[in-house]
Amino acid sequence: MIKIRIKFRKYGVMRFIGHLDIMRYFQKAIRRADIDICYSEGFSPHQIMSFAAPLGVGITSDGEYLDIEVNTTRSSKESIQMLNDTMVEGVEITGYVKLPDHAKTAMSIVAAADYDLFYKEGYEPPVSMEELRTGIQRFFKEQQEVLITKKTKKSEKVMDLKALVYEFEVSEREGKPCFYLKLSTGSSDNLKPELVVASLYEFMGISYEENAIQIHRRDVYAANTDGNGFISLLDMGEEIL
Repeated sequence: MIKIRIKFRKYGVMRFIGHLDIMRYFQKAIRRADIDICYSEGFSPHQIMSFAAPLGVGITSDGEYLDIEVNTTRSSKESIQMLNDTMVEGVEITGYVKLPDHAKTAMSIVAAADYDLFYKEGYEPPVSMEELRTGIQRFFKEQQEVLITKKTKKSEKVMDLKALVYEFEVSEREGKPCFYLKLSTGSSDNLKPELVVASLYEFMGISYEENAIQIHRRDVYAANTDGNGFISLLDMGEEIL
């Protein structure tokens, strides 16, 4: 049994496809690509597969991951090509590496993710770049703690953004602001990027228009074993030659 980590992009119209449908799509794609995947035992065998951090509908990404277990494998280059030959427009395989035998699943070790949030075509920001830079400085960098309320269908939870936001910047992209965020991600402290920017706008006294903003995930990370910073999930494996 060989542990494999696959990295892929999700873009275009495929950003509107939800996680469960993406999971079913990959199950079929792996069969079509003739990947020698392992199946679970029991009455209803299924492919041994898990995704790192499910992506919300409407979000694009260059850093999505799934882990599989295989009996045998071709080289990384061949496997990427055979998988991409089965892909539709909007999904592209960009990485295929072998993990150490003792490696944990990506889902269990995700610690952070980084994002770009920028204005879609036809929408304009409510304030200038300089005002946004000043707002981030006052809202996030100058305060000792930044308490917000995270609301779910069942409960509300007060969170301190200072502990969960590792980077928060704004730069110019095609004449409009583009926010860069690196955030805590995972099962325990999972923070959505739109919540951070919406909280900034509320602090500045301006309205956050959700439909105006495109969210793009750059990559997903695990914590370094030495406790210093983060490492890309793909870098935890090695290319198969």
